[in-house]
Formats: sequence, structure tokens, C-alpha cells
Amino acid sequence: MLNKLKVATAAGVLGSLAMGLTIVGSSAGASSMTNWSTVQSVSGTKGMAALVAAAKAEGSINVITLPLQGWANYGVIMKDFTKKYGIKINDENPNGSSQDEITAVINDKGRAAAPDVLDVGTSYAVENAKLLAPYKVQTWNAIPTGTKSPTGRWFDDYGGYVSIGCDTAKVKVCPTSFAQLTNPMYKNQVGINGDPTQASAAFSAVFAASLANGGSLNNIEPGIKFFASLNKSGNFVPGGSAATAVAGTTPILIWWDYLQNGIQANLKTWKVIIPTDANYAAYYSQAITADAPHPAAARLWEEYLYSTVGQNLFLQGYARPIELASMIKAGTVNKTWLKLLPASPKGVTTYPTLPQLAKAKATVAANWASEVGAAG
Repeated sequence: MLNKLKVATAAGVLGSLAMGLTIVGSSAGASSMTNWSTVQSVSGTKGMAALVAAAKAEGSINVITLPLQGWANYGVIMKDFTKKYGIKINDENPNGSSQDEITAVINDKGRAAAPDVLDVGTSYAVENAKLLAPYKVQTWNAIPTGTKSPTGRWFDDYGGYVSIGCDTAKVKVCPTSFAQLTNPMYKNQVGINGDPTQASAAFSAVFAASLANGGSLNNIEPGIKFFASLNKSGNFVPGGSAATAVAGTTPILIWWDYLQNGIQANLKTWKVIIPTDANYAAYYSQAITADAPHPAAARLWEEYLYSTVGQNLFLQGYARPIELASMIKAGTVNKTWLKLLPASPKGVTTYPTLPQLAKAKATVAANWASEVGAAG
């Protein structure tokens, strides 16, 4: 995990950008002043043309913790957005966590380098809704109820299943379940992506482990105990990522299926398996920060991500875009990329409710360090 880099020169936000004010021409040719930081949908302004013009005038957007490679196709998405609109993307701390994003919003408030938009685990968005601006993209109705804030402060974007990845060149018999991960043959081999008290991906690995060990959506404690046991036996390796998988330091990795498939694209011996004893899926959420230094560009970014182009590019990265069902129905999904999407596992897929997520997150925060230690 990289430490957050602070930009010393980003102390001031100048003129109209600080207020989110941009001059845009009306259809009649006259100029009007739009405070984009308060705009909650383009239907209440001059429309997409005005938003695009204002975003181009701002010239850049600050994103955070978006890896250039391997994570839901964000490298391609960012490149395409810049090519389409000519807007520069500043990507801070690309290998950071959801908590790093929230910390940056708080610490960088009022600075030109503060995050404009977030991509976080849903619980982080819900718990920090006061830091977020209400906004509803044009495709709002295609986002299922329950996967978005009623006020538009956050909305899910893409998701997948917790899976077990394994390098068949280094592991003789790849595990197909959480139960098998306790086998002594996997000593010093099993990793998760970061600290579950900070990173949503790692937290989800603990939740899946709980379901595989007698826990429930109301009780994540068995998952903590599972990793405590795995750590005690020596099977658990602190940290894990695509880089450690390729390097061979974590030849077994518990991570999202779409990210595992990204590893597979670069490491042909990498095998991806949905564990037979736990079907756990979740989405990440998008949000615009309330004090975004580039409020128009932030809103244009969201419109792009939730457009047919943006949603299909998530699909190209093996992730399941939130508007997938609507796109299939409308015939706008890229059928070639849809065919490459890993099949959903059989059985019931478990999606925790927001209260269940909050309870589980609090339990992990309270018990992970004392039961598992600093590993993670």
C-alpha cells in the first residue's frame, strides 16, 4: 500500500473554481452564471452541452485510488475520457484504499488537489454522506433501487464476487474453498488485498470467510477467527495485490473475481475460482465530493461512467456494471465483452444490507488487530 502523497503547492483554490462558478453560454448566445457545485442534475441546467463546456473550461479533474492497470478497466476508462473531452485526469494514490479516499477529502479540503470524485466501498460512502454532493446522472432510473442514495449522494457503479486466485505454476493443488485454505500445504501463500479495516476488498474477503465458517450477514466474527487461525498456522501472508501475485509472494489471493481475471490476462498460469462454500458479492460506489475543486468536471465524469460507453468499459474489465440488466434489456450491452464475463456461481448470492455492512465493519474495526494482528 503506497503512502498518500501530499501536494505542497496545492494550498489555494483560485477565483471562480473555489466557488464552482463557470460562465456558460445559453442557447440564445447570452452568458449565464451556473454554480456547478450545487447542480443536482443536468435537467436543471442548460443540459449536457453546458456541462461539457463548463468541464472543459475547468480543464482537469482529481480522481483518487484508481489503478492504471487491472482494476475494472480504469486505465482505459481514464484514457478514453481524456481523449473524448480533453480534460486532464490527476490520479492521486492509485494503490490506496477506500479509507485513504475519505481521509484525503477531509485533509485536503479547500485545496486545489482535493478529490473531486470518489470510488469507495458503499459503507464508506454511507458513513461519510455529509462530505458528498447530491447528484443524479441521466441514467439514474437504470440504477436499481437499493444500490443508490435516494438523494444522489452516492450510487453503485460496478461489482463482482469474492474469489480465490491461484498460480498453478507455484501451487500444486489449487484450493476451491475457504475450508481448503487451512491445509498446511498452503503455508506462506494466502493473501488478501490490504487491511480489512481500511480496504473494502479485504473486508469483503473476511465477510465471505465468515459465511463459509458458520457466520451470517449479521455475524462476521467467524471470518475474523478464520483469518486469525490462518495467520497462526502461517498460511496467511500480510498484504496482497496483482503485483504480489505476479511476483509469487502471494500465489493464492482472495480478491474480486474481475480483478483476478485481470491478473489472469497477464499471468497465464493464474486460475480463478468462486469458492464453493461462500457466494459473496458487492459493488463499489461513486460519489462527488461536496467541496470538489472541479465541480463541472466531476459531474461530467459521472455522466461518462454511467453512459453506455462507460458501463461497457467496466464490462470489458470483467466487472459487472450496475446498469447491466438495463443495458441487456435495451440491447446496448457489448455482447462480445458480455460473453467473456465470468459466469455467476450457482446458489444464492448474498448482498448485505447497509445496516449489516455497518455492523460488520464496526466488528472488524474493533477485533481485527487484537485477534489477527497487524497482518493484512
